[in-house]
Amino acid sequence: MQEELDIERVEKIAFVLKTVAHPMRVGIIDLLSQNEKMSVNDITAYLGLEQSLTSHHLANMKMKGVLGSKREGKNIFYHLRLKEVTEIVKILEDANVPIF
Repeated sequence: MQEELDIERVEKIAFVLKTVAHPMRVGIIDLLSQNEKMSVNDITAYLGLEQSLTSHHLANMKMKGVLGSKREGKNIFYHLRLKEVTEIVKILEDANVPIF
C-alpha cells in the first residue's frame, strides 16, 4: 500500500523550483555558486541585464529564502543562502532535457 502524499514536502519543493525557474535566476545562482558574494553591479555587468531587472530577480529570490544579502557601505552583496539549489541546477544540467 502506498503512503499518503506529504503535501507540505511537495509544496516546499515546488516553491523552490518556481522561485528559481527563470533563465536569469539560474544565471544568478550559477554566478553565486562560483563566487562567495557579489554586488548588484557585478551581477548586472556579468549577465548583461539592466540593474532594475537584476534587482527584481535578486529581491524575489531573497524574499523567498534562496539568497541572502549584506550591506557593505553603499553596496549590497548577495550570497547563496539555500546552497542546495546549485545541486538542483547541476542535476537538471546533466539530465539532457530536450528543449522544444
